[in-house]
Amino acid sequence: MEKKYRRTLAFLFCAASKKIFPDRVLRIGHSLGDCYYFSYRSGITLRVCDVQALKAAIADLIKSDLAIERRTLPFTEALTRFAENKQNGTALLLQQNAEAEIAVNVCAGFIDLWTAPLLPRTGLLKAFDLFLYEDGMLLQFPPLSGTSDTLGAFTDSPKIFSIYSEYKKWGRIAGVNNVGDLNKRAAKHEVEDFIRVSECFADKKLGAIADEIFERRGEIKLVLIAGPSSSGKTTTAKRLSLQLKTLGIEPVAVSLDDYYLHPSKAPLDENGDADFECLEALDIPFLNEQILTLFDGREVTLPVFDFKTGGRTEGKKIKLGRRTVLVLEGIHGLNDALTPHIAARNKFKVYVSALTQLNLDEHHRISTSDNRLLRRMVRDYQFRGMSAERTLKMWSQVQRGAEKHIFKFQNAADAVFNSALDYEIAVLKLYAEPLLCSVSPEMDEFAEASRLRSFLKNFYPILPQCVPPLSVLREFIGDSAFSY
Repeated sequence: MEKKYRRTLAFLFCAASKKIFPDRVLRIGHSLGDCYYFSYRSGITLRVCDVQALKAAIADLIKSDLAIERRTLPFTEALTRFAENKQNGTALLLQQNAEAEIAVNVCAGFIDLWTAPLLPRTGLLKAFDLFLYEDGMLLQFPPLSGTSDTLGAFTDSPKIFSIYSEYKKWGRIAGVNNVGDLNKRAAKHEVEDFIRVSECFADKKLGAIADEIFERRGEIKLVLIAGPSSSGKTTTAKRLSLQLKTLGIEPVAVSLDDYYLHPSKAPLDENGDADFECLEALDIPFLNEQILTLFDGREVTLPVFDFKTGGRTEGKKIKLGRRTVLVLEGIHGLNDALTPHIAARNKFKVYVSALTQLNLDEHHRISTSDNRLLRRMVRDYQFRGMSAERTLKMWSQVQRGAEKHIFKFQNAADAVFNSALDYEIAVLKLYAEPLLCSVSPEMDEFAEASRLRSFLKNFYPILPQCVPPLSVLREFIGDSAFSY
């Protein structure tokens, strides 16, 4: 319901924009908390009265309780309509898919591409807000954990917005703003250079973070790398470690995943299921005992957690030297309750997430959550023996855990790293599609699997051989140069 609410509200905003400013091309940007960022082409200065007019138009559409219909148009007619609306990204996407009939959403004379189900009527939307932010606008919707008629307080995340903006700018420079641009490169066999540039850009950002840590050498003893599930924390920790080595720092990488309690000892969530997303699912006393022992100059034996058996075995022995820093990665790294006995001045916190900047077209973003879900589905099958059905079943719990335990700490980070790669979904497609096809219609997860299959049809596949061995994507598809 929450996803439909957000998609429907975004659809209504696009309809309102077309009515109030018919000659302007509205572009969806990215999520920011419980908001989507929208903007017009550069050079257009938004005024408060513009936003008020748009907000009133959305409210009028909701009050009118109009039907939102899913229709199909002949390919040529759909292509013409989107070209007339200056939705060049949508037109390009249609040309590449070349379906005889194109599914669209229609309401009050406004037509937009159908990408996923919407609510059937505008009157089902209850609460929203629209306000100026930076060079564009934020469209606010109710939080996932709330009700559809109540908005939460807006919490700004300037660091996250800055990262998104930087990657959007990079996408424009690289000439890949949407899936159509990426597909053109794949179709012409010109994608390998783009992949190399994408990976180099990621290395450059990690190098800048390593420089920050180096500037505080001697003071920083613990680098904490945190982020939501499947954000690529493990590979990011290893790649950051390489950058630190070039500066003469000796990093020792440790994974919080190895400090999980046995499933029988894990706390239970509100449904009575084991909650592996909460901080209490980790053996916090044992973790802190080992960190303090290391800071004392003594040796410890690291644990290794087996996800198949739920037990821990003994791993390698480590000891910290004069130039050594401990690099600890896991979903709770930014929460000071994880390391309560370590002084703040001795910690450097890095927030990692797959902050997808690539859009499907002008009006449809690629969800960061979907990106991470596809990563996790592929990894769960490849390395943990889990079916797509089970991953989909767990995902809502994972998302609730991220909302409750991770996202609220992201502004406490000293640095933010975006692990998303513009080309990665085209690679994941080859792995994920067969897994999604295994979810049968009688399963509760079939609707979500069908939505993801429909989403993946928009991408031309990119062969995994094109992915460099040090890429974060290798953490999920395999054959990484790193050992895990």
